[in-house]
Amino acid sequence: MSILNLGTYPPKQCGIATFSADLCRNLTAHGNKIQVMAVSDENFNYCYPSEVVFNIRQNQKNDYIKAARFINNSPHIKLLIIQHEYGIYGGQDGALVLELINLLHKPYVVVTHTVLPRPSRSQKKVLFELCHRAAAVVCMTRRSAHLLGDLYEAPSELIHVIAHGVPEFPYRPQQELKQKYGLQNRQVISTFGLIGPGKGLELGIKAMKEVVDTYPDTLYLILGQTHPMLQRCEGESYRQMLEGLVAELNLTDHVGFVNKFLNDNELGDYLYLTDIYLSPYPNKDQAVSGTLSFAVGCGRAIVSTPYAYASEVLNQGRGLLTSTTESEEIAVKIKSILADAELKTSLQSQALNLGREWSWPNIGQQYSNLFARLLDKKLTREESNLHYARL
Repeated sequence: MSILNLGTYPPKQCGIATFSADLCRNLTAHGNKIQVMAVSDENFNYCYPSEVVFNIRQNQKNDYIKAARFINNSPHIKLLIIQHEYGIYGGQDGALVLELINLLHKPYVVVTHTVLPRPSRSQKKVLFELCHRAAAVVCMTRRSAHLLGDLYEAPSELIHVIAHGVPEFPYRPQQELKQKYGLQNRQVISTFGLIGPGKGLELGIKAMKEVVDTYPDTLYLILGQTHPMLQRCEGESYRQMLEGLVAELNLTDHVGFVNKFLNDNELGDYLYLTDIYLSPYPNKDQAVSGTLSFAVGCGRAIVSTPYAYASEVLNQGRGLLTSTTESEEIAVKIKSILADAELKTSLQSQALNLGREWSWPNIGQQYSNLFARLLDKKLTREESNLHYARL
């Protein structure tokens, strides 16, 4: 029996692709047979690994119809996982994925990465239909669970909260890593992820102007390359704007760019050498942040703007939240940690306690248990139907 994962997948570089690969790897480790149905941007040719058995071109309606037939005609595929984010699938707000589920004869689980509190009519329709046809709906926060039930009217018995998984980054001493990267005698603040508007990086840069006046040894590292889709459409205009802001504020010695897509080893190094992780998203409705969950997993002292995911994750002393998205308040929170070693240690400890629960082996087990229950229920129902058919 096989489980099929639908979504973006490496070598495509995006958060959902990384999530899909981590989930598939850990489901396999728990004894499941996993295959992948990848969704590709039409202007990119990806060299997929062997587990990818079907490729959907994002905006080709007929590909979704063929995908449904492929699943229905594959006797070994018993369950489909749909990674849902509005930008993955073609059509208005990703509506082409509905072409697939309308023809699907197998059960599926939808994993929701974006649950909007104020969706457009078409956004609500897409997620409403996905949820109501699903065998189960997974979300990553309690807030998302409430929205799925209250706004999208998903049946409560279908909703399951499973946290965003975190890789098990091998620990290395901070000073050793700072020495390796030539950052000794620096207090390092960092943000990582694919770069583009909406990440709030300009807020972090502006905050640094105030931080360095008091702590001149601080360095803000912006880790990651420009999002490939943004780069194709607009080139490096956003990064260039950020670099211009750094020069304008005379912060050249205090803001650095690591312009590459980091592998897990590099990412673990940079997170463990970080003194303060900054998550400056300006959109208060941001439902999930894989980058923030990684920082929690590594037990970093975290400062964040008060977006939805951070507000839920960083309570109980796991991080410091601003009340606004003003750079001045971000600077105050950063300086409060730099001034208080005990506060920094406490924040690290509380984050790490939660991060250990979020390790991918633990999260993979939760998904594996859920899928086993669904498949067992399906088999029991089929056996019951067969029994009554014989009577």
